[in-house]
Amino acid sequence: MEHAPIVVHRISPSGGRRVTLRVRDRDAALGTAGTDADVIEFLRRAEVPDPDEVVLGGGPALIEWQGDAPHVYEAEPTDTDVP
Repeated sequence: MEHAPIVVHRISPSGGRRVTLRVRDRDAALGTAGTDADVIEFLRRAEVPDPDEVVLGGGPALIEWQGDAPHVYEAEPTDTDVP
């Protein structure tokens, strides 16, 4: 099965999402993103063409958002109501 070359991993418990880029069958860590702008900047530095389009309009063939909704970087707060 073919995987997208760019992976935005699930949200970490402290917030943010790790971003990796698959190059020549190896994953390179680009950083931890707290916003779409961070992901775009990581891809720009990695010389990915049209990083804005990849993040904001890219299809599943280019970018995979794992575990959580795309473009979300903070975990949903748990219900803290205490009786």
